[in-house]
Amino acid sequence: MSEGKKMTSSRRHHLKSLILQIAASWIEEETKETEAAKAAYLAEHCPNPDLSGDQAALMEICKKLHQALDKIDEERYDAEAKVTKSDKEIEDLKLKVVELAGVKKPALKKVRMSADTMLQALLGGKHKVTMDLRSNLKQVKKEVKEEVRHAGRWRVNIEDKADRKKMFETS
Repeated sequence: MSEGKKMTSSRRHHLKSLILQIAASWIEEETKETEAAKAAYLAEHCPNPDLSGDQAALMEICKKLHQALDKIDEERYDAEAKVTKSDKEIEDLKLKVVELAGVKKPALKKVRMSADTMLQALLGGKHKVTMDLRSNLKQVKKEVKEEVRHAGRWRVNIEDKADRKKMFETS
């Protein structure tokens, strides 16, 4: 095939099916081999018991088999205990390696965010928080006095200023 041409989809599917057939045959052969190896091992290590004889001889064979089973169960339990202990040690060592290496903190990026959106992100969407401080201030309305400055009204102006002075002294 040249560089420009691609494989057709029918050809690709055909090749895939061939590969899958070969893989299935390999798996089948492998299972047959493992079954044969298992049967050979059992025939070598576990010969069929001699069942000829009276009842007392059979009872003796059963007792020996039970003793062998108990011994094997103990060995299996010990092996499992060793494996779990080893696994725990491995986990502890992994944690120690992480602690010794230290956790590298990523470089922080500058984010342009207003105080309102930051608080809303921290507190969640259900809380309505505003950081607009001017809106939280108390509104004070000034009294508008019409001060007419006349030459003859100077006494009224002084009295108004005296009232203001009293206001500051009492509070």
